[in-house]
Amino acid sequence: MAKSSSIERNNKRKKMTKKYSGKRARLKEIAMNKELSIEERFEAQLKLAKLPRNSSKVRIRNRCLITGRPRGYYRKFAISRIALRDLASIGLIPGVIKSSW
Repeated sequence: MAKSSSIERNNKRKKMTKKYSGKRARLKEIAMNKELSIEERFEAQLKLAKLPRNSSKVRIRNRCLITGRPRGYYRKFAISRIALRDLASIGLIPGVIKSSW
C-alpha cells in the first residue's frame, strides 16, 4: 500500500489540473500563435509560468486505484500488475484468464 500522503498529493494535482485546464489551454494557444506580436506571446508565456506547477497535466502520476502503487500500472484496467494478477486469479476481471502452458 502506498503512503496516503502520496495518493492525496496526486489527487490534489488532479483537481488543480481540472481547475486550471481552460486557462492553461487559452494561454498556450496565445503563446503558440505565430500571427500575434512577440510582446503578446511573451506576456502569455509569463502568465502561464505564474500558474501553479501542479496544475500541469504532466505532473499527474498514474496510480493503482486499489493499492496506490505508482509502478507497473496498466492503463486499460487502471490498476497495478500485482492487483491485476490477484483479481484475475479470483476471476473478478471478465475476459482475463491466467495463462498456463
